[in-house]
Amino acid sequence: MGPRAQARPKEISPQDCSVISQGVTFDTGMLVALERRKQSAWETFRRVRERKARVTIPVAVIGEWWRGRTDLRVAICSAVHVEPMTDTIARLAGEALAKVKRGTTIDAFVMSSAALRGDVVYTGDVEDLERFGVFFPGVRVRSIEGGLGERSEQTRGIAAARAGDHVDAAEFIQGLLDNK
Repeated sequence: MGPRAQARPKEISPQDCSVISQGVTFDTGMLVALERRKQSAWETFRRVRERKARVTIPVAVIGEWWRGRTDLRVAICSAVHVEPMTDTIARLAGEALAKVKRGTTIDAFVMSSAALRGDVVYTGDVEDLERFGVFFPGVRVRSIEGGLGERSEQTRGIAAARAGDHVDAAEFIQGLLDNK
């Protein structure tokens, strides 16, 4: 074998995706909610950080969300792990897309990424990501409004009614940077 030869990556199935950690994966909806300083998104992010869980954002999500540099976008990216695209993630996403009707490529990347780590996914589009549950049965999908599942239905209703509440931008950015 020459110096350029590489070992072929092991084929992986969704059933091989065992829990390695209990981190979280954010999709584009979560990033938009953070950027818009939605109280429910900030509370979810704060609780995740308090639990010292790793926050991962697949690089494809950054491409869907990023529309130019802002201090807030930079702060969000600095406070999380941006996961590069790998051949394994891409192949797993492609296999999922072959099985899931009306699934999008970015959602398939998010679910593949989360499945490989055993992460919980936070999103504003629960229904879209839950479509992939037939292919990734072990991935839990949570609504931004639902937080970490610690609130009652009544509290969720109050949170939904307050969904327009915003976090002060300066406080938000400082919080992200202080907790890195």
